[in-house]
Amino acid sequence: MSQSWKYTNPVNVTFGRGSISKIREKLAGRSYCLLTYNDHPAFDTLVERVSEEAGRPAVIVRDVEPNPSFRGLRTACRAFGASENKPEVIVAIGGGSVIDTAKVLAAAGDDFARVEAFLQGKSDARTLSRLPIIALPTTSGTGSEVTCWATVWDTEAKRKYSLAHEHYYPEHAILDPELTLGIPRSLTLSTGLDALSHALESIWNVNANPISTNHAVFAAREILSSLPLLLEHPDDLDLRERLAQASLFAGLAFSNTKTALAHSLSYYLTLHHGTVHGIACSFSLPAILRSVIGNSAACDAALKQIFGDDLNRGASELDAFLTGLGVSTRATDYGVTPENWVGAINDALLGERGRNFIGNREAILKTAA
Repeated sequence: MSQSWKYTNPVNVTFGRGSISKIREKLAGRSYCLLTYNDHPAFDTLVERVSEEAGRPAVIVRDVEPNPSFRGLRTACRAFGASENKPEVIVAIGGGSVIDTAKVLAAAGDDFARVEAFLQGKSDARTLSRLPIIALPTTSGTGSEVTCWATVWDTEAKRKYSLAHEHYYPEHAILDPELTLGIPRSLTLSTGLDALSHALESIWNVNANPISTNHAVFAAREILSSLPLLLEHPDDLDLRERLAQASLFAGLAFSNTKTALAHSLSYYLTLHHGTVHGIACSFSLPAILRSVIGNSAACDAALKQIFGDDLNRGASELDAFLTGLGVSTRATDYGVTPENWVGAINDALLGERGRNFIGNREAILKTAA
């Protein structure tokens, strides 16, 4: 059968222990905004380290929320605009929320109203700013360092938006596994499961291609193997390195496909029940896996590389994998009624991410019953 597909990712990636030392080289003398968290002494240390490596930043912005909201991003944009010396690049050190915030700052500058209007369909991309980003992830999971979109939450209206444009791929991604040392178990778990979801969702996806699928298979196998070990041995740098690389490959996979049904479902749980993103987008994976078996020869072939020839057994093993990590695979355990869950599935299938899913409503409702 003839195939037609494309794969693109323009991010320059530097991977390895100690690679944070490359920051001066990547900045190449440009003035910069240093964007990071404000809630842990480890990030104080990183601010000082980067300042020593690359010179003092033009401005430091640290009020980053776990799920960047309209309200919080307005504050971040004002802080960004407070510098007399206009930054030429944004250095984002942190998890997905920091890197997503960097993309919003790159698009908004000091005025979040630009991005808000764009997200709400009131303006087009020509109204947005464009600033290079250097991303240094401190978690292994979101893949935001190699994608061109950012998740933005309007918590008051209970809506999730995606800022998406090719201008907001980071210029450079520096992945230093040493930066992930000291991450708490709960965050290691949730971000690792987010990466697993990225990998699997890029396989059962209408936009899948051979390159994205190869990246996804590698990532899923590595996460399934290394994540339980890492949770038992959180200071093992070899395991941190494996998970960081797996997360990167999952990011490279879904950077071309986007996510699918599990992520579309997760937004309901996060907005209405406060479920942490990595848990919200992964607990449904066994049910979704069962629902896609037999739908696509290419999808089945890829999944068999991960779970073995018996995919129904593989779905049961994935269920056991999650429950063994303390993650329930039942929607009702997250405060959702059966009726609400059916409604959430119906809505999720209609959303942009849901439309990427290769399965069908009847099959997923059968597994969710």
